[in-house]
Amino acid sequence: MSTSDAGTSGVTQGVMVFAEAKINLRLRILAREASGFHTIETIFHKLELADTVELRLQPPTVRQLDCDGDVGPPEHNLAIRAAEAFLARSAWETGYTIRIRKQIPIGGGLGGGSADAGATLRALNALAPAPLAPETLLELAATLGADVPFLTADATMALAWGRGDRFLALDPLPTRAVVLITPGFGVPTVDAYGWLAAERQTDATSSSVAQASPRMMHPWHLANWGELGRWMVNDFTPVVARHHSTVAPLITALHDAGASNAGMSGSGSTLFGIFERAPDVSALRARVDELSNGRGNVIVTRTAVGVSAVRGMD
Repeated sequence: MSTSDAGTSGVTQGVMVFAEAKINLRLRILAREASGFHTIETIFHKLELADTVELRLQPPTVRQLDCDGDVGPPEHNLAIRAAEAFLARSAWETGYTIRIRKQIPIGGGLGGGSADAGATLRALNALAPAPLAPETLLELAATLGADVPFLTADATMALAWGRGDRFLALDPLPTRAVVLITPGFGVPTVDAYGWLAAERQTDATSSSVAQASPRMMHPWHLANWGELGRWMVNDFTPVVARHHSTVAPLITALHDAGASNAGMSGSGSTLFGIFERAPDVSALRARVDELSNGRGNVIVTRTAVGVSAVRGMD
């Protein structure tokens, strides 16, 4: 069943959609706005690793969330906030139940909560009697978080700027194996920004202007993995590595295992490696256990080549 079928048939009252994780292949932290938010430049790419989000319509008084794992109070969950924002914007009086089966590690820079929010928006738009226009849906997504628009859109890869909510969709690159390492500790985003700000204040050469790219990026720089590799950088990586000593050795372990590129996604703490061919995962897991004192975890996935459609459920 197509997305349009789900919204217009009058039969389907529930849909399922995969909420794909993302990695930041590039992340530069630029100027800080008067509002306190930083402008950024980033390259997003979705992964096959995904949560499963199921949404069923209910009477207006029923609004429920069933989610694997400890994701905090339901009223703070991004999927619930997305649902409420959608219903308010569309003036649609309906209830819902949302079931989320988690696969994306929580709080690791992979956009799991934002992906669930994006999937919820897509699910409701598929079921709505009067669906929102694509641009309206993305505007609504931007009110929920900087990377929610990308994780709502049909784009697999994008160059994003501003707070990350403005983006240019790019053609996906040939799929590659991706190994993710969750090192056993989290990095609160506010801490990462604080560490970065403190280091820049003590180094006059690391001003927000100096952090900008020294060369102009052109579309052909993002057309293949080899060329893109020259632009892969994350301003948070050296800062976080100075506060967590296992970050640099784990990135080295990914390179030693054959990664063509390796780094950190978002403000961490998840590390990723891009591989042309699948590595010896058992050997890499043993190395990660050694470096993380048994607290790390290894996840094997691939870069996505498309975004899954919203599917009707019986």
